[in-house]
Amino acid sequence: MKLSKMVGIGLLFSARMAFGLESDSEQPIYIDSDNAVYDEKAQISTYTGNVVATQGTIRIDGDKLVVYLKDGAIIKLIATGKPSRFKQLPAVGKEEMHGEGLTNEFYPEQNLLKFMKNASVWQGDAKQSSDYIEYDTKNSLLKAGEAQSDGKRVHSVIKPKPKQAQ
Repeated sequence: MKLSKMVGIGLLFSARMAFGLESDSEQPIYIDSDNAVYDEKAQISTYTGNVVATQGTIRIDGDKLVVYLKDGAIIKLIATGKPSRFKQLPAVGKEEMHGEGLTNEFYPEQNLLKFMKNASVWQGDAKQSSDYIEYDTKNSLLKAGEAQSDGKRVHSVIKPKPKQAQ
């Protein structure tokens, strides 16, 4: 069996990304890239060149995606790019959530996304920008900025809902 098929089958049966629609975690992960390397001993898959990864409503775009596995389950994904982008549909009837940063880390078991370096997260008209943003997808909790930010600020935009005509 070819290595790429082996990696693909392993990811299809073992992957459980917990963000997005609940049904997203039950969908297979599809990864397209110019190159792919799987280190079976280290349990690391590295995808480079115009990487596009999808799982249900989730989409990750980047220059490079490194997938860390433990006993066949994904424990961490690191996407890099200029920028690396992420989007998901959090629930039926909700607007898509978008995020980007030069480095993005995804921890499926903790329902945690980290956007770093020139990071922005937005949904509809609401937007957060900082050098560091964490998003807890299970509890819809967003934290921007760090305690040791060296004077860097968080930029937020919250637009009011339009008034309804009477």
